[in-house]
Amino acid sequence: MTDSVIEVRDLRKDYGGSAAVDGITFDIHRGETFALLGPNGAGKSTTIEILEGYRHRTSGDVRVLGVDPQRGGLEWKARLGIVLQSTGEAGNFTVRELLTEFAGYYPNPRAVDEVIAAVGLEEKQRARAGRLSGGQQRRLDVALGIIGRPELLFLDEPTTGFDPEARRQFWGLIHRLKAEGTSILLTTHYLDEAARLGDRAAVITNGRIVAIGPIDEIGGPDARTPMVRWLDAEGVRHEKRTTTPGAVVAELQRASGEPDGLEVVRPTLEDIYLGLIREHGAAVDPDPTSGGVRADIKEPA
Repeated sequence: MTDSVIEVRDLRKDYGGSAAVDGITFDIHRGETFALLGPNGAGKSTTIEILEGYRHRTSGDVRVLGVDPQRGGLEWKARLGIVLQSTGEAGNFTVRELLTEFAGYYPNPRAVDEVIAAVGLEEKQRARAGRLSGGQQRRLDVALGIIGRPELLFLDEPTTGFDPEARRQFWGLIHRLKAEGTSILLTTHYLDEAARLGDRAAVITNGRIVAIGPIDEIGGPDARTPMVRWLDAEGVRHEKRTTTPGAVVAELQRASGEPDGLEVVRPTLEDIYLGLIREHGAAVDPDPTSGGVRADIKEPA
């Protein structure tokens, strides 16, 4: 390990002769936020479960904070923060009770009051977890993930159920964690969230990484070339990809005046992501337990 908190080389996970993860390689650098993007069934959850130590790999080499996750002990686990897509029931405990209990599991936890304020649950700290709304429950999930002051934080669809204001507040929290030196692996279906929070991203589909790089470079320069769209006099839509959209618009105006439906579209991360998925296709993850509560996962015999 040098400047990498995660090193993955040729990672593969098979189920019944089918590959859920098919030989992927990537690094995550210390202090960065890395977004792992892909459709449902692409292999994201399987990859993350291997990194977290919940699931064994078929082959390949993996190091997380310098340790093989299959052999990580309690000291290693205490350096991780994990926010799952779904969590177990803790309805009889209050928000404060849960956070106080979890803080006792770590050698250098954050103050409970600090965490409650950071996730915006001050008014609900005495409420039982089972009575929280979906968005409030998600905030509690995040609070439990950061209470131990992790070096590496796994965030699996963390803002599901958040309203727009809550999402913005959460983004601020992630920026503060990053400023403190926390490394973050994020999965999200909100591409604007990935663009706002991520330093780099990888797009995975069919168990393979099809693009990886800085957020503002992923997909390559061609994918980021603006598109000019317009309707001709007969109502037929035209589009032209060009690095000089202004010149194309000026030529259209000289030729026939202002065309109907004229627009200049500069591809967003979502546009680029969808283009990559269409280009490479998508498949259903053959792992029948993908998406379940990971504490109950059993390795195939």
